[in-house]
Amino acid sequence: MAILNVLVLVCVLYVVLLFVVAFGADRAAAQGRGSWLGSPLVYTLSLSIYCTAWTFYGAVGFAARSGLEFVTIYLGPTLVMIGWWWTLRRLVRVGRSQRITSIADLISSRYGKSNLLAVLVTVLAVVGTTPYIALQLQSVTLSFAAFAETDLAATTLPDRQSTALWVAMGLALFTILFGTRNLDANERHHGVVMAIAMEAVVKLCALLAVGIFVVWGLAGGIEGTLERIEASAISRFDVSGGRWVGLTALSAAAFLCLPRMFQVMVVENEDEDHLRTAAWAFPAYLMLMSLFVVPIAAVGLDMMPEGANPDLFVLTLPLMDGRDGLAILSFLGGFSSATSMVIVAAIALSTMVSNHVVMPIWLHFSGGAAMVSGDVRNVALLARRLSIAGVVFLGYLYFRLSGGGTALAAIGLIAFVGVSQFLPALMGGLFWRGATRTGALLGLSVGATLWLYCLFLPSFGPSLLLPQGVFDHGLWGLAWLRPYALFGAEGMDPVLHALMWSMLLNATAFILGSLLSFPQPLERLQGAQFVNVFDHSGTPGGWTGGMAQSEDLLIMSQRIMGAREAQALFAAAAGRQGVAGYLPEPSPDFLQELERALSGSVGAATAHAMISQIVGGAAVSVEDLMAVADETAQIMEYSSQLEAKSQELARTARQLRQANEKLTQLSVQKDGFLSQISHELRTPMTSIRAFSEILRDTGDLTGDEQSKYASIIHDEAVRLTRLLDDLLDLSVLENGQVVLNTQTGLLSDLLDRAERAAGVNDSGLTVARDRAAEAVELTSDLDRLAQVFINLIANARKYCDGTPPVLSIRASVADGHVVVDFTDNGSGIPPEKQAVIFEKFSRIGETKAGGAGLGLAICREIMARLGGSVSYLPGQTGAAFRVSLPQARRMAAQ
Repeated sequence: MAILNVLVLVCVLYVVLLFVVAFGADRAAAQGRGSWLGSPLVYTLSLSIYCTAWTFYGAVGFAARSGLEFVTIYLGPTLVMIGWWWTLRRLVRVGRSQRITSIADLISSRYGKSNLLAVLVTVLAVVGTTPYIALQLQSVTLSFAAFAETDLAATTLPDRQSTALWVAMGLALFTILFGTRNLDANERHHGVVMAIAMEAVVKLCALLAVGIFVVWGLAGGIEGTLERIEASAISRFDVSGGRWVGLTALSAAAFLCLPRMFQVMVVENEDEDHLRTAAWAFPAYLMLMSLFVVPIAAVGLDMMPEGANPDLFVLTLPLMDGRDGLAILSFLGGFSSATSMVIVAAIALSTMVSNHVVMPIWLHFSGGAAMVSGDVRNVALLARRLSIAGVVFLGYLYFRLSGGGTALAAIGLIAFVGVSQFLPALMGGLFWRGATRTGALLGLSVGATLWLYCLFLPSFGPSLLLPQGVFDHGLWGLAWLRPYALFGAEGMDPVLHALMWSMLLNATAFILGSLLSFPQPLERLQGAQFVNVFDHSGTPGGWTGGMAQSEDLLIMSQRIMGAREAQALFAAAAGRQGVAGYLPEPSPDFLQELERALSGSVGAATAHAMISQIVGGAAVSVEDLMAVADETAQIMEYSSQLEAKSQELARTARQLRQANEKLTQLSVQKDGFLSQISHELRTPMTSIRAFSEILRDTGDLTGDEQSKYASIIHDEAVRLTRLLDDLLDLSVLENGQVVLNTQTGLLSDLLDRAERAAGVNDSGLTVARDRAAEAVELTSDLDRLAQVFINLIANARKYCDGTPPVLSIRASVADGHVVVDFTDNGSGIPPEKQAVIFEKFSRIGETKAGGAGLGLAICREIMARLGGSVSYLPGQTGAAFRVSLPQARRMAAQ
């Protein structure tokens, strides 16, 4: 196994070189002489972790199986870097202004610093990245196997599971050593980034070297290569337009949402101007990586034996020709692709797990009380190191469960669809201020569930996690719930099928959830900061620190940052404030600075929660108010309009209800009037008819009897005439045909006349008057006014049930108007009848006396013609009416 021994030795030496490069970069950065570490070139090369073993090995296999479809994997990121450069710049600006440590931290911060949302994103990121880590382990194990198969001295082939385990352990060790040297996740990992940049050069040189060898060493030059391409199946593949568009969109979404890409593109960014260089340099890098994919695939299909794995053509073609040195270089290229991805992905995921899962749980159970200085720091570092080991182990576990036999491209696409579920919440949070935490939670939950059911779980094969019956007949026997034919969409490619349904329903749930929910104040503030990041990117928010104790803040900070770092931060702030010692005043500016510093260690959500526990609340700065003022004004105006409409509808409903009650009472009273008027007319007419017939038919009546019957006939005729006069009088008044006779007289005389006419002296009713106040001269139609007074006094005589009955008449003069109140000591008028007593046909106290219910209606019409009014006064001891009219006014004909 000589070649395998050489390969192992080369791997060890290469890893040692990576350690040296990483250690040297960290040391140079610590000593302040590593300005070259923050160059645009290093930043661009760090983006090459997008090109994993999938692109180094799997792209060739993808081309051999599907033709030019592999181009979509490069086309998506290229379109993002060139066409969406402004979106990337917004992402970087948000990351720097908000001290973002991961994609989970960004989404959590946008939606009110919700740790629940951060946990959901973290879990989905870990599950979505697991297949990708398995892909890297698979590529390394396949590479070792390819070398072992060509080693003539080998008697046994190395066990793939053992190889994958050793590689996983080595990657975890390297990541722990250089990825968790500092707790501040927002601090640049210069050593890791430099090692990745070096690996980017190695894998590009290796792939170009193999491509040059294949074209000019095996195919005989460009012309021979083109002939082999034309003769291969690659030229005959029919590329589906729908699949082409779908895979391009998928790769673009994954480029933005992959945790490792977010780590190098946003968190590790030194200067957002580096994006200007990366916008053209990274697409150029991708073009060079894809330059020889088709030639290698075509020559491999032509020269390699039937059934050879096309994923390994980059490695097996040099081995077949005896080019061991080139094969080892090719192996290093694939090894670099795999290790760089695993290292950065493990760093990103461990930060997410530590900040959003482990630390909140630990702080909850520890009570958040002050303990040993640096204890939180130690727990956070331990959590990140264990998380790195756990993430890499999950990748190894997936590799074992899936059997390691799936094509590399297929595994990569599964991971792409999973992490793409972040896109609606991510883009909505950056551009839509109306996006809410509820919408983000709903969208992510729906999208993740569909991805798991339609793509991730089926990737393990039938009968392992999903029984064969679910594939054949659907969940619970429902055919439309089959994983590969959801909602009846049969015949689709599984990747596009899962992508379509998960993203469609994810976005729908996100939009509907946001529209149907209202953001919390912190959500609205963060939304304004994110959407208007270029206008309001100075600070993520303000604090009120008047009640905070600097000692408590220092103790809490020492637990997280360590004593030396925390004291240095506090001392610098105290110096800027002109305060002696190292305990600055807990001003809003200092609390903002402290939150930013802590967020790099434990995440924005946890840092905000810990400071809130001590300080007690956040304040909104003037800039924040300006950022949300327009939206707040619109919402307040809309709310005011809704409230006004609601009040108007309530008033209208109340008026309609009152009108309906009044109409109901009037209808009842009308029926009563018709019955009463018929009775009032029939009774005198019957008496007149009966006694007139007696006078006519009986000849032996005495004189006294004749006089008696004639008197009855006369009285009934007068009663009938009075009723008809009332009806005619009301009709004339309502039609405006009355002619008023204006006279001048004293109010006291008019009231005396009304008392006599109403028959007060013979009724037992006592009338109490103040004659001095009644010495008022009136100019009006005194006859009509007397008719009103007579009606009111007569009503008191008939209906007052006081013991004894008393009617109080009080007169007063104010502002040229005479006011006369008639108040008795009876039980008054029931509230339900007070609204209709002045209507026609209305009768008061039907059990007491007769009448057609026209008296008060006539009074109302008379007073209206006299320029005054008559009204009922509620809340008195008995029935109370008020008559008001001008003291001197000449009335014209109406």
